[in-house]
Amino acid sequence: MTVHPFIEAEKTAGHSVKRACELLQVSRTAYYACRTGSPGPRALRDIELTEQITAVHEQSRGTYGAPRVHAVLQREGADCGRRRVARLMREAGLAGRNRQRRHRTTIPDPHAATRPDLVLRDFRPDWSAIDTRWCGDITYIATDEGWLYLATVIDIASRRVVGWATADHLRTELVADALAAACRGRRPVGPVIFHSDRGCQYTGHEFAVLAAKFNVRLSVGRTGQCWDNALAESFFSTLKNELGTQPWPPRAAARTAIFEWIESWYNLHRLHSSLGYRSPADYEAALAA
Repeated sequence: MTVHPFIEAEKTAGHSVKRACELLQVSRTAYYACRTGSPGPRALRDIELTEQITAVHEQSRGTYGAPRVHAVLQREGADCGRRRVARLMREAGLAGRNRQRRHRTTIPDPHAATRPDLVLRDFRPDWSAIDTRWCGDITYIATDEGWLYLATVIDIASRRVVGWATADHLRTELVADALAAACRGRRPVGPVIFHSDRGCQYTGHEFAVLAAKFNVRLSVGRTGQCWDNALAESFFSTLKNELGTQPWPPRAAARTAIFEWIESWYNLHRLHSSLGYRSPADYEAALAA
């Protein structure tokens, strides 16, 4: 690479080298390296950091943006700022994935028994509240065989998916299977609040009987208020953004991808800014320690 004459002319005229490099999409590091004939210490460090950034980005399946990449680098002992990471990611053509809005799947039940909202939009992590407050919802995944529906149960305190189920229908059995999986897998020692929207799957008699069997108190948000169940909504946004929204060939392939994403990536390794850039498993392990 030769030094660009436009940048040299701007520098000679007393104008900003930084602005000239931005206009030509050339890093200042590369410009000064070419101008002096050899890269300096900062340029060499940028090369090392770019290699580390690329490795972290690949490990995240191409989903992490600068904040999470920076958090991983800090944990690994790298001495760099978030703005530097963002700049090097831009120069390397790396970017995180942005969330997409989703459509609602649950149908409000106007004749359902009135239940209280026991969460009141308080979805903050809590060291002392593991397995005391859960939330859940339903989403859909497109396949060539038709919709695959996914119901989840998420621990509000640690963001961990503690139970989930899939089906080719939206009947109550779907959400009941997810709640049963959570209760049998976690075996909470005390009563648990389970929060959902007012979908008919969650407000019917069958689900209420199951909840009572497992010592679960049911909580619901208001009709049409997505923020009343924001954590569950956010989880589905993340899942679809990182798994992609293209139709899967058969439902079985979608189930396998969901299992691998939740159990091998999201619960164990994916960093959450609300948890201090820790995964749900790391957060719970720190609590246990």
